Amino acid sequence: MSLPAGPASPPPLQLLQWIGRPTDYLERTARRYGDPFTMRLGLHSPVTGVFFSSPEAFQQLFNTEPGLFDSGGANASSTFNLLFGTNSLILLDGERHQQQRRLLTPPFHGERMRSYGELIRTLAEQVTARWNLGTPFQARRSMQRISLGVILKAVFGLHDGTRYLRVCRLLGNLIDASASPLLFGLRLIFPQDAGPMSPMGQLKAQIDAIDELLYAEIRERRERPDPRADDILSLLMAARDEAGQGMGDVELRDELMTLLVAGHETTATAMAWALYWIHRLPQVRERLLAELDSLGSDPDPEAIARLPYLGAVCSETLRIYPVAMVAFARVPRRPVRILDREYPAGTFLIPNIYLAHRRPEAYPDPERFRPERFLERTFSPYEFVPFGGGSRRCIGVAFALYEMKLVLATVLSRVELRLADPRPRLPVRRGLTLAPPEDLHLIPTALRSGHRDLLPAC
Repeated sequence: MSLPAGPASPPPLQLLQWIGRPTDYLERTARRYGDPFTMRLGLHSPVTGVFFSSPEAFQQLFNTEPGLFDSGGANASSTFNLLFGTNSLILLDGERHQQQRRLLTPPFHGERMRSYGELIRTLAEQVTARWNLGTPFQARRSMQRISLGVILKAVFGLHDGTRYLRVCRLLGNLIDASASPLLFGLRLIFPQDAGPMSPMGQLKAQIDAIDELLYAEIRERRERPDPRADDILSLLMAARDEAGQGMGDVELRDELMTLLVAGHETTATAMAWALYWIHRLPQVRERLLAELDSLGSDPDPEAIARLPYLGAVCSETLRIYPVAMVAFARVPRRPVRILDREYPAGTFLIPNIYLAHRRPEAYPDPERFRPERFLERTFSPYEFVPFGGGSRRCIGVAFALYEMKLVLATVLSRVELRLADPRPRLPVRRGLTLAPPEDLHLIPTALRSGHRDLLPAC
């Protein structure tokens, strides 16, 4: 069974290009070899990955008989296993994956999710209150302060205090260290813990410090349960599966770490990109402000979440520069046919989100930021896939979009901004994600409404 064509360069060189300039490498490879194409990435044990971007392939990859695919969790990098733990939803397969998914999904939907609306808006107000007129601020870092506060308070149930500030600081440091392309590459090349000065040794020390706080919080919650608590940790501790079993301490830790790390960095990145596009294109900003102003001075969070153009701006932001370049690999347990080709067991079949969102037949003029495309037609779940698809679609989709809309509405309604530098910005690798470059700054130029008395944010 032959694989699709792809670069013939040595796997270590392919890995370096994938780490250093991932979008350029994907685009150049697709132009030369078409869709799908094969990459071989790695140093000691290269991984063979076949990258797909067509909706027809996505439909087959996302809708298969149960048990046909693994996620590749068994082959996950040492960094993933150390960071998220072996009980993490993103590394589980089969029935255990489905069981954990059933336990984790309810808090991120319906009334539970909507109950966090005022918390999200208050945290956004706290961060904007720290901005000084005329002084640039880094877009991603400011959005990260908001999203980290939302995660710690809504998911973990931590509020202002010593443990809150420690987790805030440690998690921020961990994310920043994990985002470095150099360290990301070094941990792939040298996956062993070779002492406190090694890349993996430093990562382990950071995770151990966070784990100490997580387990202390879990232990205290078990000793003094609060039936009135509505944070997601409390809900998970009370949840029971079909056999009446709850989650153990290690399972809770692994799912919490997954939510803490994956749940705030991705949303912060998307909100930073949205601020960039809104203030780069005056017509987008003017239309969005007119829609927001139509709700009055103190709109209900649910009214904000239903605004059509705001939703289109969020969707177009996630389309043009998706935070995740690829979805979870599907690794067949036996030979499988995708479109017109059979693939052997063990091949990493990878849905390529970045290139799927640039297919001109679905998105004419794909390099142009045009929110109207999401008002003109509905895209299928195989064309628009910023959160992955199938049984491994992100469980936090509704929560992330809700947070994104409320934060953008709060910021834009309170402060007038402009880009510090109007030059175009291209995405850069930040760990596993695509993010704005660090020099993306905005400048507050005027207040659109009076500030309330606010507490300091994280």
